[in-house]
Amino acid sequence: MARRGPHRPPSPRTRSAAVRRRVGYRGPGGSSWSAKLGPCPREKVKVWRIGQLAGLAGTTERTLRHYDRIGLLTPASVDPVSGYRRYGVAELVRLERIRALRRLGLPLRLLADVVDAPDEEVRRALRVALADLDRQVAELAEVAERARRHLASATPLLPHVTTAPATRLTVRRLTVEHPAEIAAACADEPSTLVTWLRGRPDGTFAAAVGTGRGGEPLVLPARTAARVTVTAGQDVVRAGHDLFDWLAGHRLTVSAPTVETRLQDGDGVRATVLEVPFEPDLSPVTA
Repeated sequence: MARRGPHRPPSPRTRSAAVRRRVGYRGPGGSSWSAKLGPCPREKVKVWRIGQLAGLAGTTERTLRHYDRIGLLTPASVDPVSGYRRYGVAELVRLERIRALRRLGLPLRLLADVVDAPDEEVRRALRVALADLDRQVAELAEVAERARRHLASATPLLPHVTTAPATRLTVRRLTVEHPAEIAAACADEPSTLVTWLRGRPDGTFAAAVGTGRGGEPLVLPARTAARVTVTAGQDVVRAGHDLFDWLAGHRLTVSAPTVETRLQDGDGVRATVLEVPFEPDLSPVTA
């Protein structure tokens, strides 16, 4: 048997050559690396069903269907047999933009026109939306202030603010010192009573009772008024006082004659409608 010499590790040059042979290096004159490693695996294109996209974007399937109906976000494809909607990356990106604009307060009626628009058009639409939001905030602040004033008031009265049309009446005028004198001056309870009061009765005031015919014409112009309906079991005088107090508590002042109208329905149930025209009280607030 031939004797073997001592084992020597391959030199670096030998190792490099071996590596080049294994990976298929062709040298300076050939192409670059062509190792038999196979092609790099490519990630498959993502496609989601409607529920998957809704969960991914943090919304609901109902919202996505609504967006589809109004043409805001159409699926990439719809299965002709099952009707399943399929969405891809492009639809995900569009949905995220839609949701971002919605969070900024852009309504759907404006969003459809700017979701694909340049930034300047988006900003113009946002300025319009912001003006509308400011208006809503102001309205809500006014409602909140009215609620606070009611809570601070002792009266349980909840008047309805309305715009009354111009009214033509035929009346008989009176001058009285107390509301009870009006009833004493009328043989029958008048259907309409007009009084020239600025608040609770205090001394002599003018009044007029409706006569239907044979009286003096009186025209009441269109007016903004606080109105409350008092049923037969309630105290009309007390309700009138509460209505004046309510106006004072809301920084409102009487602007025209007050009107009481007595009604009766087909079942004989009676009620009195109190109506006090008002305008803002612009007098300075005293400490």
